[in-house]
Amino acid sequence: MENLWNDAAAKAAVERYSANGVNEDLALCTYTTRLLGGEPRLVLHGGGNTSVKTEARDLVGERFDVLCVKGSGWDMATIEPAGLPAVKLNPLLKARAFDKLSDEDMVTLQRANLIDPASPNPSVETLLHAFLPQKFVNHTHSTAVLAIVDQAESRRLADAAFGDRFAFVPYIMPGFALAKASAEAFEAKPDADALILDKHGIFTFAETAKEAYDLMIDYVSRAEDYVRREGRPAFHSVSLPEGLAGPDMIAPILRGAVAIRQKGKRFGRVVNDFRTSPAIMDFVNAAELADMAERGVSTPDLSIRIKTGPMVLPAPLADDLEGFKAATTAAVERYAEAYTRYFNENNDRDDVDRTVLDAMPRLTLVPGVGLFGHGRSAKEAKIAADLGEMWIEAARDAEMVGRFAPVSRPELFELEYWSLEQAKLAGNKSKPLSGQVALVTGGGGAIGAAVARKFAAEGAHLVVADLDGARAKEVAREAGNGAIGVAMDVTDPVSVKAGFAAAVSRFGGVDLVVSNAGAAFQGPIATLDDVVLRRSFELNFFAHQSVAQEAVRIMKAQGTGGALLFNASKQAVNPGADFGAYGLAKAATLFLSRQYALEHGKDGIRSNAVNADRIRSGLLDDAMIESRAAARGLSVEDYMGGNLLHREVTAEDVARAFFDLACAESTTANVTTVDGGNIAAALR
Repeated sequence: MENLWNDAAAKAAVERYSANGVNEDLALCTYTTRLLGGEPRLVLHGGGNTSVKTEARDLVGERFDVLCVKGSGWDMATIEPAGLPAVKLNPLLKARAFDKLSDEDMVTLQRANLIDPASPNPSVETLLHAFLPQKFVNHTHSTAVLAIVDQAESRRLADAAFGDRFAFVPYIMPGFALAKASAEAFEAKPDADALILDKHGIFTFAETAKEAYDLMIDYVSRAEDYVRREGRPAFHSVSLPEGLAGPDMIAPILRGAVAIRQKGKRFGRVVNDFRTSPAIMDFVNAAELADMAERGVSTPDLSIRIKTGPMVLPAPLADDLEGFKAATTAAVERYAEAYTRYFNENNDRDDVDRTVLDAMPRLTLVPGVGLFGHGRSAKEAKIAADLGEMWIEAARDAEMVGRFAPVSRPELFELEYWSLEQAKLAGNKSKPLSGQVALVTGGGGAIGAAVARKFAAEGAHLVVADLDGARAKEVAREAGNGAIGVAMDVTDPVSVKAGFAAAVSRFGGVDLVVSNAGAAFQGPIATLDDVVLRRSFELNFFAHQSVAQEAVRIMKAQGTGGALLFNASKQAVNPGADFGAYGLAKAATLFLSRQYALEHGKDGIRSNAVNADRIRSGLLDDAMIESRAAARGLSVEDYMGGNLLHREVTAEDVARAFFDLACAESTTANVTTVDGGNIAAALR
């Protein structure tokens, strides 16, 4: 592994942070932490931690010896000094004399001695850092080191790979017991410059930040060298059939099968994150794949993200997607049954009241295709996929030098159902659209942009589609929550398919479609050119049909229902003079929404419409508003507020109506009116 320490960069970090009152020790620890955190083969997504023993003053100026240690919730790759909260060191050292200390009491001790009470919770391995005497301490879950310690004969392999410089610590779950055992292991070998933790990772320590970092890179490089030197081919490739389905063909099927079933027939949908690479393909195409997956995760903390390990599916045939769907459903059921059995068997060992987690997999391996991460958000899915890649590397290398043998299921259960993790469950509040993917056409206009912002704020992942691709990307950035923008000509079925394919590629499927794109066409009906009428129908009717057809195809593959939400118009029920070209097409679209409700209710697909009027948007721009107001002898304000409520209706009001329909799981074939009150346009 490359050593990235740079004296000039370290000095610059010290100077930069000193301007904000950060001392040199903490500045160098921050610099080191970022170096380690930037390498995924060392730490990923909250894993690992670092510390430095230094001095700090409290709010009244009293000086204390402190341990600045990584705080909960901080990413080592981007950490700032605030992410290394200072804890008074002496009270931590006194805990060394205890025989026992519960996790809850350990957290209380650490928080009670924070210099700044507003700091994040210090790492659960704070006491381990405190009990080691060296000034700088680094801890990672190096995949190379895990390849050495995820073995039945881990001590023998560690001796062979690292020599006699380290102290070895048998597997113990993080917390007070591990801290005490680690201190005892070091004290039994006081010249050690590292701790190798069985089935867990590595600690290195020294009196300078550079030396502690150098030691980490040296040990990891020794592990990598050992695997290269002693490793042998671990897997045998299977012969795959021809005509395999691609990832986008199977993603909706997989996403639907993995959806978390809650409260009877309701679904808690997930987002997919797909990965492939030569290393991934070598692993998923191995004859030993199912056996490797069954053995478990490479380090216990991964269970919090990817549970007991991955689910394995058969290679999918492009001409038998129904067969793959049946096999996927069966595999998910087997995984859920095995996970439930794992929970019950381990939960029954004591009288602790635990909340069972959902039994759905978070990582799926597909021969001939690759790896899928699953999560209730794109971020969670990415984390699962990232960890999956590192799990593959660690498991593969472990098998090359021995036999991959990570922690047992009971030991894994202890960490996955750790009381400190269980306490977090009460605070995990899902938003109404969490895990759902929404595609909005006409997303560049006022209404489309408002819908995108509203849906993203409520937890949905957005695909913002617009004829103007640059505008779609701009709206997606504004909406946030991982939204993407795509160029889509809704009058071109090929372009529509491409837009939906982008949703499948990025998120795994589609649950909500707001078919919003449209434009008003004018002219007296008796003299209207057929070209104008046909153009209006292409955009205001056939485009909605094209969008709905593609949406239903994906929703049926997922098998978790969905919602089609059409932007109708008051013109559909209350035609206006010279707007026949627009009203006729919109009337057909209103009927279209009800036809989909009629024919696809059996598939759990709801179809509803919003009837909006006098909204500043692409359909009703300022010039058109002024023209209509003038024709009625009204001011723009009076025209826009010329309804029963005497108020202007905004794009945000329309977005709220679409959101309400998206959440209305027992409502279909409905039309919601958003116009401030127009009796002439009221539906019977």
